[in-house]
Amino acid sequence: MSKSFKGKTVFITGASRGIGEAIALKLAKHGANIVIAAKTETPHPKLAGTIYSVAEKVEKLGGKALPIVTDIRNEEQVETAVKKAVDTFGGIDILINNASAIWLRGTAETSMKRYDLMNQINARGTYCCSQACLPYLKKSAELGRNPHILNISPPLSMKAKWFAPHVAYTMAKYGMSMCVLGMSEEFKADGIAVNALWPRTSIATAAIEFVAGKEMMEASRTTDIMADAAEIVLQRKSSETTGNFYIDDEVLFSIGKTPKDLEKYAVTPGVPLMLDFFLDSEDGQPQLKSKM
Repeated sequence: MSKSFKGKTVFITGASRGIGEAIALKLAKHGANIVIAAKTETPHPKLAGTIYSVAEKVEKLGGKALPIVTDIRNEEQVETAVKKAVDTFGGIDILINNASAIWLRGTAETSMKRYDLMNQINARGTYCCSQACLPYLKKSAELGRNPHILNISPPLSMKAKWFAPHVAYTMAKYGMSMCVLGMSEEFKADGIAVNALWPRTSIATAAIEFVAGKEMMEASRTTDIMADAAEIVLQRKSSETTGNFYIDDEVLFSIGKTPKDLEKYAVTPGVPLMLDFFLDSEDGQPQLKSKM
């Protein structure tokens, strides 16, 4: 099962920390070439991790790393990063659109600068990276290498409750999911899978602690659950699994895992987990606390 990633090239945005880093390290264990495309080249005072620290971890786990300073808002930087990846590893087999900006405030408290930042990184950045990688993903399909695009974004819902508290963030995040909706159908004939993956609960990342505080961190799962779910999705045949909005624990349940198996992902065992944004309690596990 794990051999399916050996020698494949994975281009991951925002992989200097958090979920992106966790997925990078998971695939590196199986011999993948990891392109770490992110902005952080020097340590942030409040957010640990750089592209170089992740690259070092990738190499120690047996993968090959290519850290590239990339601001995905900049089309030229994206094109340069993709070219470096192809020149170094010969192609691109998997694109993970993970980079994201978050600001959980209402309209009056969200400046246009904040609005632009989120939409440029989340929606536009995802579109730009997908477009830049497309020729190489098509080539990967022609070679039978099972190409995937995986966006770390939520299932689409038109319920007002998901827009009202933070219209700008929701629009930007749903922009990533709309790329899944459209591109999965557009690229189907090319043999490229396009799917989304989203966590059932809040995930313990430095960014979440910075934005939401310690209480939410304690009611979260670790990034490992997203990495494990991503690994499963990316091994599925691209011709048979596209246009899906996967939830991390549902992916694990689909291979026979039980709720008991998932307890290891809790940051603080015994503390009720916090349901993530864009998911309704009736859709999942009733014991989860809602953010709304």
